[in-house]
Amino acid sequence: MLSGGCLEGDLRRHAQMAIQERQAMLVQYDASDETDARYHLGCGGIVDLMLVPLSRDNHYLHFHQFAEQLHKGEPFFYQLTLPRRDTDLANVSAKIVEYCDAAFSVNDFTRAGILQTDRNELVVPMRPRFRIAIFGGGLDAQPMVSMALTLGWQVDLIDERASYARNYDFPGAKIFKHSIDDLPANFADNLDGIIIMQHNLELDAKALVFASQASDKIKYVALLGPAHRRDKVLEKAGLALADFSCQFAAPAGIALGGELPESVALSILSQCHGVFHEAEPVSLDKVML
Repeated sequence: MLSGGCLEGDLRRHAQMAIQERQAMLVQYDASDETDARYHLGCGGIVDLMLVPLSRDNHYLHFHQFAEQLHKGEPFFYQLTLPRRDTDLANVSAKIVEYCDAAFSVNDFTRAGILQTDRNELVVPMRPRFRIAIFGGGLDAQPMVSMALTLGWQVDLIDERASYARNYDFPGAKIFKHSIDDLPANFADNLDGIIIMQHNLELDAKALVFASQASDKIKYVALLGPAHRRDKVLEKAGLALADFSCQFAAPAGIALGGELPESVALSILSQCHGVFHEAEPVSLDKVML
């Protein structure tokens, strides 16, 4: 999906040509002339696209290795040569670069960018899907899980209570139906965030202790409920705000309005999403692109 449907039909035709001719192709769509209605682009500007077929000649751009690296759960760089127009596929190459093996500063490529060498290369930082753990499998967790899965995140749902976290209420989530003490020893590895919403002081306190111990590995911890309840949970857990080395949101979420579970889920996941992407909470017209 490149344009929401404006370019895809014409682009499919060019892609078929690139495959038939076994060459990389450069395609340009110029929408700077607002009177030109060929592609119905409402945003204006110029779009340049490089079409590179996968073939045995270019080792399928190492997509199999790419998938294996994602499955391993470690971040890496995908480095692709930027071919000129009508370049033979054998002259288009790609490689997987571990962070420790990068011949450039990893801080220069927190987002995709061009590496200037004897031939320009596209460097794309890659990481596994974000993974969150939700402690609490009540009905109000359903929209939380559903929205997180729609975002493409991995979701672990933990609740030891018999009538909570039922499989048919949370399709797509990985459910743990046992005590926090019985979670795998490496459960917090590759975990990005924790959301606590069990509506039970004892259970929330146990989850908060777990979250504080993992806070040096993760980016975000959220506790549902008002500030006075937060203080009760902290007291029961024997913790203080200073015990969290990541962002600790309690009350969880940002002020979007609304009171229903869907609004609460949107509020918390919006905050969590912003933390994961290191975004400032400002309107888009204030962002310099």
